[in-house]
Amino acid sequence: MQPATVLTIAGSDSGGGAGLQADLKAFALNGVFGTSVVTVLTAQNSAEIRAIEKVPAAFVTAQLDAVLADLPVAAVKTGMLASEETVRAVAGYAPRLPNLVVDPVLVNSDGVQLFPSTVDSAYLEGLFPHAAVITPNLREASLLTGRKIISDDDMAAAATELAATGAGCVVVKGGGRPGIEAVDAVWHEGSVRFLRSPWVGTRNNHGTGCTFAATTAALLAQRVPVQDALDRAKRYVQAALERGAAWQIGSGHGPLGWPTATDH
Repeated sequence: MQPATVLTIAGSDSGGGAGLQADLKAFALNGVFGTSVVTVLTAQNSAEIRAIEKVPAAFVTAQLDAVLADLPVAAVKTGMLASEETVRAVAGYAPRLPNLVVDPVLVNSDGVQLFPSTVDSAYLEGLFPHAAVITPNLREASLLTGRKIISDDDMAAAATELAATGAGCVVVKGGGRPGIEAVDAVWHEGSVRFLRSPWVGTRNNHGTGCTFAATTAALLAQRVPVQDALDRAKRYVQAALERGAAWQIGSGHGPLGWPTATDH
């Protein structure tokens, strides 16, 4: 049977652990055909980012036009868009992008805001209203809502506030909080629930957010209901963390051990 086609609109990670490289791995291992639009080029490895080169918004839209003109895209995942111009350009396509999963990459691993506040506004006003799912992490949710997020209740409140943008489902990812469990807050259809999995103590966690969002998009493309897709994506990331926990690929934060879909 022919696989569903899923598009990632994201940055390139030359180290292979995150960005569109992670997305395409997650797509393939979850049974869909992946295609990509490159938004930014990074010179990076597991330990550092050495250089970043943004792709002009006009070339991002040229790639989008080429893909959408020919390929039967059933879901779309966005990652780092890198500029207000690119966010707004992609937002122009958003009303016709099916099963849109928006992973807003807005802060670095140290919690430092990467882009001007106009980029945040472009997400809130342009992309989120058309998204089936948005997946900000704690720091991004805090930036977008102006809330200090510490507890599970804080996560739930932030998810509820972000739902007011019109997004179909909001996942505030809390995996960055060390503890016994990795906890995410999910708002959907007016109520909030929590996704929980055991905390995996490993430095090999580069690309967890990308993989969660990409797996969700892959499952939505295969007509899995959104709540089931989120549960399965959570389990998939858990399995990937456990499988790669002891790997030694690079000197910094290494990649996940992406399993096949049947392994989790």
